[in-house]
Amino acid sequence: MPTASLSLFRFHGLLPRLWVIGQMAAARLALRREAHLMFWKLCGSGTGEGFTPKPNWGVWAILAVWPDEASAQAGVAQAKVWRRWRAKAAESATVFLSPLSARGSWSGVNPFVPEPVPADPKGPLAVLTRASVKPGRALRFWRRVPDIQAVIGADPNVLFKIGIGEVPLLHQITFSIWPDAASMTRFARGDGPHGRAIKAVRDEGWFTDELYARFRVLAVEGAWNGAPLLARRPRPEAPSLAADTPLPLPTPAE
Repeated sequence: MPTASLSLFRFHGLLPRLWVIGQMAAARLALRREAHLMFWKLCGSGTGEGFTPKPNWGVWAILAVWPDEASAQAGVAQAKVWRRWRAKAAESATVFLSPLSARGSWSGVNPFVPEPVPADPKGPLAVLTRASVKPGRALRFWRRVPDIQAVIGADPNVLFKIGIGEVPLLHQITFSIWPDAASMTRFARGDGPHGRAIKAVRDEGWFTDELYARFRVLAVEGAWNGAPLLARRPRPEAPSLAADTPLPLPTPAE
């Protein structure tokens, strides 16, 4: 089954950051020549705890879809783009993912083919949301940022979270990892800022397209914020768990 990979890279210093900005054009040529790549996106991130109008020039990501897990592992380890980025980065980490469900579209396609008969997954689950915000709705969307961000930042069950994006302000992606489906669903559907944002999406038509996908976490490699990416575990009354906190995009209720 197709396997997705999300690779995160942190760059320190002026020259590495200028180099990776140049890679937003140069790496595209190399990725188009990767025979096993089925889908890919190069992404930046925002500063602070989640998405802000100000870019974070130090954190970048490559999202990819491969024919199977073996191809994903080999590609991330051996493909020229990943090797070059790791060599320049101060730290990097990759999460390998098996799609459990995927609804919506991304640039006109749904790149995540779910497992044919997904069993009840054991262990961590990941959620990815992607949406194109209508320019006329962007201000309303960003007004939701502080309340939603505060809720996920205080949630003791979030194992990892980060916000990235293709185009600042308009094409936004969130990625989070949860210990189980129940904790993930409680956050998404609760009668809080996120739940109210979901209702606003439906009532006001904020997005031109959107995609919502859930994944089984197959493997995690590398370190983030100086520790293994999933080193933290949920505990009662835990503080915010990551410096790169995402803004959870309103997601369709399942």
